[in-house]
Amino acid sequence: MEKTIDTICRLADEYNKAEYFEGDPIRFPKHFAELFREGRCLLQDVEIAGIIAAHLAWGRRDMIVRDCTRAFDEMGWKPYQYVMEGNYRNEDKSLHRTIKWSDFAAICGRLKEFYSNNESLEKLTPDQIRVMVYGQKSDPKAANKKIHMFRRWMVRNDGIVDLGIWKSISPAELIIPLDVHVHRSAINMGITERKGSDITTALQITDFLKKVFPDDPCKGDFALFAYAATMRENKK
Repeated sequence: MEKTIDTICRLADEYNKAEYFEGDPIRFPKHFAELFREGRCLLQDVEIAGIIAAHLAWGRRDMIVRDCTRAFDEMGWKPYQYVMEGNYRNEDKSLHRTIKWSDFAAICGRLKEFYSNNESLEKLTPDQIRVMVYGQKSDPKAANKKIHMFRRWMVRNDGIVDLGIWKSISPAELIIPLDVHVHRSAINMGITERKGSDITTALQITDFLKKVFPDDPCKGDFALFAYAATMRENKK
C-alpha cells in the first residue's frame, strides 16, 4: 500500500491545479463564487449554480459545459432571481442527455420552496439534498455522487479549484464523489475490492484516503481522477 499512497500524494498535488478544470462544470459555481466574494451576487446564486452544474455533470465535459451554459443563459446568469421569480422553462425537451427542461424546472421549484424559508443549503444532509432539491426518494445506500461533488465544491477551501464558501462543514467530513472512473481507479489501485457503486464503497474509499489526507480526504479525488485519465490515455 505504500506505493499506492505515494502515487495518490503525487497525483493529488500534480492535478489539484486550476488548469485541469477550465473545461469542468465547476467553472459555473466558481464564476458566481468570485462575484460573491466581490459582493456582486448572493450566496444563493453560488449554491444554485452548484446544484444545476452538478446535476448536469455526467458525460463528455464539453457537452456538460455546453448544456450548463444553456441553463444559465435561460436564467439570465442570475440564478437566485430566476428561481425566486418562478417563471421556469418547463418543456418535455432535452436540456442535457436524458435530463429535460421540465426536470430543470422542478429543481428550480423545489429550490424556490426551500429558499422561501431558509438562507442556505449548507444545513441539509446529503440525503435531504437528494429529496428536497433533486426530488428523488430517500436512499441511505445511494452513493449520491453529484451531491458529494457539490458539497466538495462548496466546502474545500484549497484556493485553487474548490470554492470554500461553506464554513460550518469540515473538509474532513466530506465523502468522495463516486463515479465509474473513480471507482475503477480505486479498484485498480487496490483501495477497494467492492463492485457495487454504493455509499459503502464510497465510504471505504474515503476511509482509505483519510489515512493519506486525514483532514481533507477529498483531496484524493484529484488523484483518482488523474489515475483514471492516465489509464484511458494508456489504452489509446
